[in-house]
Amino acid sequence: MSNSLSISTPAPATPAATPERVADPNRASATIWVAVFAAMIGAFMAILNIQITNASLLNIEGGIGTGVDNGSWISTSYLIGEIIVIPLTDYLSRVFSFRNIMLSFATLFAAFSVACAFTHDLPSMIAMRGLQGFFGGVLIPMAFTLVFTRLPKGQQPIGLAMFSLAVTFAPAIGPTIGGYLTENYGWQTIFFVNVLPTAVMVTTLFFTLERQPLNLGLLREGDWFGIATMAVGLASLQAVLEEGNKDDWFGSPFILRLAIISAISLSLFITNELVVEKPLLRLRLLTQWNFGVGTIAAVFLGFALFGSVYLLPAYLGQVQGYNAEQIGNVLAWTGLPQLLLIPLVPKLMQRFDARYIATIGLLLFATSSFMNIMMSLDYSGDQLLMPNIVRAVGQALTLAPISALSLGSVAPQDAPAASGISNMMRNLGGAIGTAVLATIVTKREQFHSNIIGQSVTLGREEVRTRIAQMTDYFIAHGVPDPNAAREQAIIALGKTVKRQALVMGYSDTFAVIGVVLVLAAIAVLLTRRVKAAGGGGAH
Repeated sequence: MSNSLSISTPAPATPAATPERVADPNRASATIWVAVFAAMIGAFMAILNIQITNASLLNIEGGIGTGVDNGSWISTSYLIGEIIVIPLTDYLSRVFSFRNIMLSFATLFAAFSVACAFTHDLPSMIAMRGLQGFFGGVLIPMAFTLVFTRLPKGQQPIGLAMFSLAVTFAPAIGPTIGGYLTENYGWQTIFFVNVLPTAVMVTTLFFTLERQPLNLGLLREGDWFGIATMAVGLASLQAVLEEGNKDDWFGSPFILRLAIISAISLSLFITNELVVEKPLLRLRLLTQWNFGVGTIAAVFLGFALFGSVYLLPAYLGQVQGYNAEQIGNVLAWTGLPQLLLIPLVPKLMQRFDARYIATIGLLLFATSSFMNIMMSLDYSGDQLLMPNIVRAVGQALTLAPISALSLGSVAPQDAPAASGISNMMRNLGGAIGTAVLATIVTKREQFHSNIIGQSVTLGREEVRTRIAQMTDYFIAHGVPDPNAAREQAIIALGKTVKRQALVMGYSDTFAVIGVVLVLAAIAVLLTRRVKAAGGGGAH
């Protein structure tokens, strides 16, 4: 690798287990596997908490006394904290050691999670959720880094399958857990679920990760301008994406100012990273073909993965009137099959080209989205069962092969930096996806409402007959005044039109997810064939 790719990661940054790796270079020791498994618990919990509030937002909003227009900040603040810290992880682990950052940040993640349960207003909830996301965010790339720095090449697919389970299963099961706890024990309990798993993880890593010296001298060499511009740019961009649709995008002076700040800050950040000697993010790694194209595929996957987890609860709540627990039960079928399928992926990766496995997975995921483009007012949990199972199968086949394709050709010393870029871009793709899909739902609902409204006029006999039937219904159910009953009938008909238009808007939005996943499949096919781990398959 040329010197233009910036400094390589010093030895202290590489995570290590207590005993040295066993003599067989193709097999990791039991201690290393225990450390990897413990780190995956942290990644799972960090990703779980992105989505765990989705099905419970109305309950949380009522509990802390904020309006529905502001409740989205409960999710936004967590994502802002997470998306800022992920690119910082490599640098922090080199300064303070991998072990120290892993243990301290995991502990603080659990602490601020508990603090969320005791908040009583929106500002304190935003602050606690932001800090929870910041300290939990490092757990995602650090688990990823352990796979590529401590496991031998032949066993990395197993580690990637574990990571894939965390990344794809956690968003699917998050609303299920959150919904069940909220309906049965109160919304506060969803913030206590992190305590026990985090305690197990911290205790395990305390004994399996070796102590390493601090490297505080790197603080003087820190890319502080890059850190500042990245933090401001990403935080502003995340706020624009989350709040833009609600505030009419650039029709809002607040959103416009944030967009300008984000554009300037991120432009300065990218320029800085390409010219400084020791950048925070080594963006030149993206010039490596497989890593660059694989990262594009990961962005598309994040768009679809997080976007679909946003769409389904919104649809079931808005259109079908499901409560938090019912929403969670429907989404469970996008997660449970993955528990059975993902452990089989490493064997598949040893026998078949990872590009084809990922492509099949992405196309199955796309198929599940296309299955939802003809929804009706009766399209609810039962009708979503088969699309959700197809989606689960597709998701199980995607992340591990894509990760192997994009990072398999990256040098081991570059794995921490590449991990930060890859995970940040996937989460950023998810943030963009959620914002874009929310806007599409709104715009397409308005479009279909106008089209349907042109047909539903008093000049049509069918409409007059329907209003007369509904008027009779209201009179028979306690509205004695015929004029008042007719007014109620017209209002009810208007709500039916709006609901039908909303269903059609969601149908269109699922079509967009399907197209994005097809683009991801094309990107995967453009990557170069990599040697199959374990000596099998093509190379």
